[in-house]
Amino acid sequence: MAKKSENTEEKKLTVEEAFSEIEKKIQALDKEDISLEDSFKEYQEGMELLKYCHEAIEKVEQKVQKIAADGNLEDFE
Repeated sequence: MAKKSENTEEKKLTVEEAFSEIEKKIQALDKEDISLEDSFKEYQEGMELLKYCHEAIEKVEQKVQKIAADGNLEDFE
């Protein structure tokens, strides 16, 4: 499972590209003729992409906190 996350990072996907890939996974899962094995694969890859997006967004939030106007860390809302 870690191998997929490494592949995502190796590709250097933007968050927008990752969300686009997630949308493709959702569309694949919506197909009526998808096999159980394929649906599990799509689900697993989608969850790894979501994790990648979450981590990328979290990093941006941390950067925003660091550059608060008065120099203090503030919550990002």
